[in-house]
Amino acid sequence: LAQRLKIEYPILLVAGGLILGFIPGLPRVEMRPDVVFLVFLPPLLYYEAYNSSIRDFRANLRLITLTAVFLVIVLIAAVAVMAHALIPALPWAVAIVLGAILGPTDETAAIAIASRLNVSRRLITIIKAESLFNDATSLVIYNVALVAAVTGTFSWALGIGQLFLAATGGAAIGVAVGWVVTRIRQHLDDLMLQNMVSLLTGYAAYYTADVLHVSGVLAAIAVGLYVGRRADTITSPRSRIQIGAQRDFTLYLINGLLFILVGLQLHPILA
Repeated sequence: LAQRLKIEYPILLVAGGLILGFIPGLPRVEMRPDVVFLVFLPPLLYYEAYNSSIRDFRANLRLITLTAVFLVIVLIAAVAVMAHALIPALPWAVAIVLGAILGPTDETAAIAIASRLNVSRRLITIIKAESLFNDATSLVIYNVALVAAVTGTFSWALGIGQLFLAATGGAAIGVAVGWVVTRIRQHLDDLMLQNMVSLLTGYAAYYTADVLHVSGVLAAIAVGLYVGRRADTITSPRSRIQIGAQRDFTLYLINGLLFILVGLQLHPILA
């Protein structure tokens, strides 16, 4: 239907979820944040980074950093100021939490729409990279603001320190997991095992970083970039074809489920 109407499928999936949520008699579906973070997010980040080019990242590093860090902070601040202006009783810390939730852009919808507009490859690369890394910025600000909202204390120095520690720690864990995974995959001949290890790699990096209280987002991105750059040396052509098919199907399925689930949330929220 999206192809016939010439609109992007993420938009239609969200709209479809909105409509489904109001059909009488259907069970109410509530999407828990920990399910999104621990089930959906790791493979999405890993596979998107796996398909990305480190060379393109390096060429546009300055602009990617500005958009993924500075622009996200500006967006969070803008949302917080507007929320506080509309609801004066809303504490600043809570307003910043709201800004951190709404600040980062979604990579899938942005890329899908930009691709249809025939924009330059460089711009697509910047949008994709920014969307991968902006989650780390927003999640750290979200955690700092949430602590401030609960405890009543806020420290910019603590926030900047947490951002640096979360970023460097997550990236280091991602590279370490990637090194282990590449060594394992060099000794695997079974195609099914290759597929399974590929699917679980993002989870391995994300969960390890999460347990150590650093950025699981950056860990999943780092391991994807690391393994993706070495894919030609650790797998056979036949294995890469099968893994590529599994990757495309997994991404499409997870994105589809996520967008529908987002739409389904409106009814229970209104209720």
